[in-house]
Amino acid sequence: MRRVMAVLAPVGWGIGAGFWTPRGPLTPGEALWSIALSVAVGLAAGWLSRSRWAMLFAPAAFVAAVELARATADGPSVDGPHLSMFGLVALITGRGLHGLLSVLPMIVAAACGAGMTRDQRGSLVRRAGVASGAAAVVLVAVAAAIPARTAPIPGGVADLVTVDAGGYRLGVLIRGRNPSAPVLLFVPGAPGGMEMGAMRRHLSALEDHFVVATMDRRGGGASYPALDGSPPVSLDTGVADTVAATNYLRERFGQDRIYLLAHSGGSLLGALAAARHPELYAAYVGTGQAVDLPETDGIFYDDILSWARATGNNKLERRLVDLGPPPYQDFYSYEPIVTNTAAVYGQDGAGSVDDLDVAEYTLLDKLHTLNAMMDTWQAQYPDMQRVDLRTDVPRLAVPAYFVQGAQEMRGLAEPFAQWYAQLGAPTKRLFVLDDAGHRALFEQPDRFVDALTRVRAETTQ
Repeated sequence: MRRVMAVLAPVGWGIGAGFWTPRGPLTPGEALWSIALSVAVGLAAGWLSRSRWAMLFAPAAFVAAVELARATADGPSVDGPHLSMFGLVALITGRGLHGLLSVLPMIVAAACGAGMTRDQRGSLVRRAGVASGAAAVVLVAVAAAIPARTAPIPGGVADLVTVDAGGYRLGVLIRGRNPSAPVLLFVPGAPGGMEMGAMRRHLSALEDHFVVATMDRRGGGASYPALDGSPPVSLDTGVADTVAATNYLRERFGQDRIYLLAHSGGSLLGALAAARHPELYAAYVGTGQAVDLPETDGIFYDDILSWARATGNNKLERRLVDLGPPPYQDFYSYEPIVTNTAAVYGQDGAGSVDDLDVAEYTLLDKLHTLNAMMDTWQAQYPDMQRVDLRTDVPRLAVPAYFVQGAQEMRGLAEPFAQWYAQLGAPTKRLFVLDDAGHRALFEQPDRFVDALTRVRAETTQ
């Protein structure tokens, strides 16, 4: 009976973990509970079995139960291993991190539990090994427990908050030197996008002119746990999340209308939110503006394929030919486009790793960055492909401003030029930043801030 219970304990915990944290612990609280419960289960398995074999069978039973319990979850972080660069990242920061926070504590605790019995106390060397493992578990727990925080602004506002979006919560960073200044909500680009670090490192000067609120898109950063909320993430829930954050800010700061700034893929959500709810916004500002994702991806595909042929990259050429033109239904099919677009167009890529090195992110937020993007991309991107702003948003009832890089990628620049030419709006203005590409707001921050202060001046009543 003791041996049966020694196996049932990790199985039960594995089933619970699979349903509770299908993508592994995502918050400091979840990490600490996972470590604590794994220690308790490991101790029980070792003590009940009276055998150091518990160090093997307890984690094996736990892992098998987790995989079965989370079988309904979808995304690269929980799907089967994939032989690619992003697949390796998903394996290490998905299952690998989950193992560090659950399996490692269970192994160490199982050794301790077995050592508590009279016949398994072991040698001094064995006890030293257990002590070393316990120290490693403590260090992991301490690192995972450090909360996110943001530096105070004397006389201003500096908060990390979560916003109720109806059944799940979204992380929002709010900073401004004058709490009475106009509020500016920023919607990041990629599905699962998180740009708090980039906003803090490059655009802190905006805080002199606005109360700047940077939201994590559902599925990214502090909002990663919301990915599995109900209803499932989609184009419409992305717009609803934007509106939920808007209404929170309007109520908190007592402003009828706020400014909406959106980048890249997030600009589809921003444009739709401004079109559907013009009463909420003083102006809409798009940057790296997206218009029609299938057309954009099709141009990217053609240009990358031509580049692969011109540079003799036969492996990439074969991969693209085998895939055929987009759209695709899974993230890994987009991997050749995601990893090569910056090189083809001479862009600076997806941003600097240094942008993650800010206190506004927990250690888990940083480690889950790519998995969050991949999981949310796979869940949301196919639905976002049904939008074409040229037909879905022919007019905005609020002032419309755009800040674009002169070196914007062709796949985005051409559809935008068509939409901008036909777009109707009370006010419409385009700022073009020389020597800037897709991430113009972070590449030319001083000029971007100047453009935003002009928007404020022109729209202040």
